[in-house]
Amino acid sequence: MQTKISGHLEIEIQGESLILLPQRAIYWQREKTLLIADAHLGKAATFRAHNIAVPTGTTEKDLQVLSELIVKSGAEHLIFLGDLVHNKLGLTDRICSLILAWREHHSDIKITLVRGNHDRKIPSIAELMRLDIVEEPLVMKPFALKHHPEKDTAGYVLCGHTHPAVRLHGAGQKSLRLPCYVFEDHIGTLPAFGSFTGCADLEPTGSERIYVLAGDTVVEVH
Repeated sequence: MQTKISGHLEIEIQGESLILLPQRAIYWQREKTLLIADAHLGKAATFRAHNIAVPTGTTEKDLQVLSELIVKSGAEHLIFLGDLVHNKLGLTDRICSLILAWREHHSDIKITLVRGNHDRKIPSIAELMRLDIVEEPLVMKPFALKHHPEKDTAGYVLCGHTHPAVRLHGAGQKSLRLPCYVFEDHIGTLPAFGSFTGCADLEPTGSERIYVLAGDTVVEVH
């Protein structure tokens, strides 16, 4: 285990060591690769473009977290599993400047985007972030890296799209909703990386493995 990121949880899928990070990312040790789903950069700016008052600074915060992950993990390859940017309206001059500065700071790392539904509307992202765009699946045995959670004959699917969360129930009617990683027989779904993204409640079936993000720690709950 080379990453210096605390609070992680190491699991094995298809014989491969995957590090589940509390920052909503997976570090694949053998490939020295960070996997991130649903960053939705510029989402808050998109809301502001529609005259909806939301906090500023979320994209800057997410890029800072991403920088920390790259440095502390020692990753050589960063793969976005779709929906890197939320909408072209969110690519304001300020957001583009932040992204360009971030990319210049991490000019040595290889970046690949597995195209998601939001990414199809923003072809300029390839030039902006100097990355390669591929269609799903991106096959890196034993995995098929995708955006959508659909089984694939090419390998075990690692994906995003659904922004999974699980509701934990305590005494009385108290409950706590937490984003989570979900691993089923053929599909593993990452939580949404973006700090200004919603979550969708997962209804556990009993057969999956669920790992919640509890503050700065990843915890298995099912």
